[in-house]
Amino acid sequence: MAVRALFFFALVVLMIVGMAVLIFQIVSNVGDLSGWWALGAIPFLLMVLIGRSVMRTWRPARRLINAAGSLADGDYTVRVEPVGSGSMRAAMNSFNQMASQLETADEQRRRLLADLGHEMRTPLTVVRGEIEAMLDGVHEVDAEHLGLLLNEVGVMERLLEDLRTLSLLDAGRLALHPEETDVVALVEDVADGYRRRAAEAGVVVEVAAGPPTAVMVDPVRIREVMTNLADNALRAMPDGGRLGFQVAGRSPVAAITVTDTGTGIGPEDLAQVFDRFHKGSTSRGSGLGLTISRDLVEAHGGTIGMASEPGVGTTVTIELPG
Repeated sequence: MAVRALFFFALVVLMIVGMAVLIFQIVSNVGDLSGWWALGAIPFLLMVLIGRSVMRTWRPARRLINAAGSLADGDYTVRVEPVGSGSMRAAMNSFNQMASQLETADEQRRRLLADLGHEMRTPLTVVRGEIEAMLDGVHEVDAEHLGLLLNEVGVMERLLEDLRTLSLLDAGRLALHPEETDVVALVEDVADGYRRRAAEAGVVVEVAAGPPTAVMVDPVRIREVMTNLADNALRAMPDGGRLGFQVAGRSPVAAITVTDTGTGIGPEDLAQVFDRFHKGSTSRGSGLGLTISRDLVEAHGGTIGMASEPGVGTTVTIELPG
């Protein structure tokens, strides 16, 4: 900026000097003035050239300013055609990229609100219907119907907690509390917690694990991942099957595999299985469990992947570094 200001200052001085010399020669009526006319015209020619250059820069800059105003007013579809100098083109390309990202974020926000309203509507409808039936005397106020209400309230609580976890992950504010954890013991504990529920559904729970494998993880969050995967597996096996847990690896790296013999997932759903609120045609979950599981695993520096075949089953593999 200082160099540019100095350049324009020198140009103005040159123009003033040239004009002063030319006027002096005209007033003095001294000799041939053709050379002095040229001297006086040089600053004007330079000013014309600079003016054209400024206008070539100003027009795209003005378009960029107008587009930024539209973006500020909420029009995320606005774009500018990259023209002008290299730096101006770079600025316009950056603006288009920013506008595209804001448009995508706005679409995701709208979808999230719509999906949240849909997911909350189902348990609220059940709760309202049961309460109205009790008030009208259609249903008795007994343990069975109160238990149903309690289950639906639990569904809403789980959904709200999932949303809270996602918001913390998005903001980078989810606090992890890593400690040396034996993942073999953790997985066996999770499997034991599901044996009774699995047996009622005709599902056999199996655990294959080697010696203790200690890694530095947040045991609460990794347990949350495992319960999400176990819940999904049981929902995929309404007619019974096998739920398998396997732990392999050596400290400080562990690989955990969760396998089921359920309905499986088709290729079209498998590609989006970790997307928020994405649910297959047979899914009865909220559509948030796998998204949270992926984000929690990646927050630990690990990876998660899924392989599935319709009618055969699904396998989820997690790798956790120490």
